[in-house]
Amino acid sequence: MPIHTVPYVMEFDPTRPKWTQIADVIRRRIATGEYPPRHMISEGRLEQEFGVARITVRKVTAALREEGLIVTTPGMGSFVAAQSASPED
Repeated sequence: MPIHTVPYVMEFDPTRPKWTQIADVIRRRIATGEYPPRHMISEGRLEQEFGVARITVRKVTAALREEGLIVTTPGMGSFVAAQSASPED
């Protein structure tokens, strides 16, 4: 599984907030398994990777937390949530 340590070359859409675009990228990484359950979501790493301010990254993690995609443990960090087994429709 690749770990992104160099800036992500992303053309931000000027009509959408950067945090929503970054959240889309993280959602895709979770959905594809690139970020498996219990993978640490480092705010500092995302800040460097996307070249954005910490407040932008915090908006991303807040949105993903509200969606149940990540969990945050004080003093430990944010991690991809374990996916519950749900029956297929």
